[in-house]
Amino acid sequence: MSFQPASRAPLFSPPVSVEGVTAVPAPAQAGEEEALEFVRFCYRRRRVGWPALYDEMSAVAARGAFHGLGYAELAERGISFCLGDLPRLVALAERVAREEQALAEAANPPVSLRLAPAGG
Repeated sequence: MSFQPASRAPLFSPPVSVEGVTAVPAPAQAGEEEALEFVRFCYRRRRVGWPALYDEMSAVAARGAFHGLGYAELAERGISFCLGDLPRLVALAERVAREEQALAEAANPPVSLRLAPAGG
């Protein structure tokens, strides 16, 4: 079962090109990069989907395993485990999973094999 929020604003928009100059937009919210780093840290510890990733993030927060940050410090940086903030946390988790999958695919490109005709 996957948690799907009713609606959400995009986390980031694609780079905008103006007269040959590409500008990368700033993160959607203050602390977004640190929040993404936290989710990446948790995802890399256990490459699992939602809601198991939520459990891992909660365990990491409880132990202060990410730079010594607990629940309160993570909340100050945009990571909240409150029910009302779950859509944002799910969006961050989905973004990290997509990015990590793309990195894995780039590191291990598919190999094309040719079968030789059967000799006789």
